[in-house]
Amino acid sequence: MIAQARIFPRGSGEMMTRSPVKVTLSEGPYHVASFKDSPREYDLTKESELAALRRDIEMRMKALVSGGKTISSDVISLNVKGPGLQRMVLVDLPGIISTVTTGMQADTRETIQRMAKHYMGNPNAIILCVQDGSIDAERSNVTDLVSSVDPTGKRTIFVLTKVDLAEANLYNPDRIKQILEGKLFPMKALGYFAVVTGRGSKDESIESIKEYEEEFFRKSRLFREGTLRLSQMTTANLSKAVSERFWKMVKDSVEQQADTYRALRYNLEAEWKNSYSHLREMDREELFEKARNEILDDLITLNGINSVTWEKNLRNELWKELEDSVFTNMFEPAQQLDNLGAYQTNIDIWLRDWVEKDLPTSSIKAGWHTLYDQLDDKLRSVQRAPGHDALFDELKDKVHQEARSRHSWDQKAENRLRVIQSNALDDRTVHTKAQWTAAADFLDQALKNRLKSVNQKISELCGPGLVQRWFFWQRRTPEQQARQDIVQEIETLLAAYTKPNPHITPDDLTTIRRNLQARNMTVSDSLIAETWEPLVRRMYLERALYNCYECRKSFYYYQQGFLTQGELNPGTIDISASASESDRKNHSRFPADPDVASEFSDCREVVFFYRLMRMLDATCSALRQQIMNDEARRLEHHVKQVLSEIANDPMELRKLITGRRVALAEELKRTRHIQEKLEEFIAALNKGD
Repeated sequence: MIAQARIFPRGSGEMMTRSPVKVTLSEGPYHVASFKDSPREYDLTKESELAALRRDIEMRMKALVSGGKTISSDVISLNVKGPGLQRMVLVDLPGIISTVTTGMQADTRETIQRMAKHYMGNPNAIILCVQDGSIDAERSNVTDLVSSVDPTGKRTIFVLTKVDLAEANLYNPDRIKQILEGKLFPMKALGYFAVVTGRGSKDESIESIKEYEEEFFRKSRLFREGTLRLSQMTTANLSKAVSERFWKMVKDSVEQQADTYRALRYNLEAEWKNSYSHLREMDREELFEKARNEILDDLITLNGINSVTWEKNLRNELWKELEDSVFTNMFEPAQQLDNLGAYQTNIDIWLRDWVEKDLPTSSIKAGWHTLYDQLDDKLRSVQRAPGHDALFDELKDKVHQEARSRHSWDQKAENRLRVIQSNALDDRTVHTKAQWTAAADFLDQALKNRLKSVNQKISELCGPGLVQRWFFWQRRTPEQQARQDIVQEIETLLAAYTKPNPHITPDDLTTIRRNLQARNMTVSDSLIAETWEPLVRRMYLERALYNCYECRKSFYYYQQGFLTQGELNPGTIDISASASESDRKNHSRFPADPDVASEFSDCREVVFFYRLMRMLDATCSALRQQIMNDEARRLEHHVKQVLSEIANDPMELRKLITGRRVALAEELKRTRHIQEKLEEFIAALNKGD
């Protein structure tokens, strides 16, 4: 009757309710019902649809108790909407029984009682204690259970059904009056109501039940004689009372929750003031927007780097990338060529092949590293700045790493770079003295760095020297001691060579091995060969470095064409003050032998490094323009894309922006929002009252 439709199946003396049926009532334009797990809607204004609904509920119950069970704790959920329906949730439970009949499970009575206690034990539940008025009160099975769950009766409403049968068969006005005044049963309740549930027909409609109930109470002797009060009669009054109690409980619960959240908000605000008083409260989304702006602002700082700094860093990174290839594949093999024409031809071939294959790719790799090195420097300077907020560091690292993995250099730039580099390397003419000096300085610095690395390798092969052994208590291994003896023999042998072979010849190998055997030392050929190569490389580098000093002041002779004619003896060249005799001795283990120096008198290495210098300058300029005009913008696009993906992934965002400060701000925001909604709800409830 509360649902204004006969939705539950009825039987004649048979247990029909075998599992809890949860009915959610709400107001709606049409009187319909639907199961939560089914899209079908039942039109409750049609008897055929009502019959189908009752049949489906009965079938679901039977399906739940299949396998020999009598009662199931699984819930059947049903939504009922209709005009004028009070908003509430009804749970229809199996009736309390006193006897377990044949065919039932032995624990059926205890199962029903446990289920009833479970639902009635909810402090927010309203208990409808339904008592059959056609049987003796002493036979009641439910009142003791209700009294044990709600002894004060603050959540209980007593309902006496079948009052028509009570009046017809067991007419005792005083006894019915005692029941409805709460004096007969040992229980307390908020209200007592008498209802009539129809004539008992299985297929009786809700309209006929309503008409019969209204007609009965109009003609009832109980009403005429004052046994029943008007407010205690009919299902409509019962429904109204349940609704009023429901909203009263809601109001009390909401006010209690509002007080709880008010106290929680006070505690959270006090914690924020004591811990983060200098910071504005921002939740995770607001913090992400702030971090997003900071990340994009950090990218803009790349535009503040001047062109000189860009090209200087690009040049250092580019030469670091190309240095080994230049010396290993071109400079050192060219040292074996005596003829200037052959030297220039081979250099041209090697350079052309280099430009066509590896040079553009290596240059782009150097530009890519320079771009991110500058970005990392900017980020580190931001992190070291006063007032830096470390909360965003993990997010920034994630964004930069992801954007870096996605960012690739524009493919069209490689072809443009190849043309620029080819044109720069094709120019073999040094035009000014400043260019000559710059090329000589470039060659000088490159040779010193290369010589330093070769000496370092020789030191690693031979072990610690005298100073290290004396002051740091280090000692050589047997292999290192053997290599040291090999070095002495190789240096003695190299002193007799003008142009030794980079790879040891069989004759030289035999000579060194015999000399060592004469000293009672036995070493393998591979050990001698491994030691030979770095020593020969050092010899050529020292000679090239000496020749670089000799050529520093030779631009006039180069300009007049003397150097290409082999007419100049370097022994007659005036060495600059910067290249003093002591300086040359420190970097060269060979004397200024005119016979040795004459083979390098054409200063071919200076011209070669001039071509490399022009190529580096042109490449760095092109890379700088590519970075500033294109790659920085492409990088920004990838960063925005990564930020957008993180913003759409709440789990990732929660992982990257975390900490007590964030959790406290989130909790404060949520608590304020809930408290405001609760206060609005309370105001609406009070207004309705």
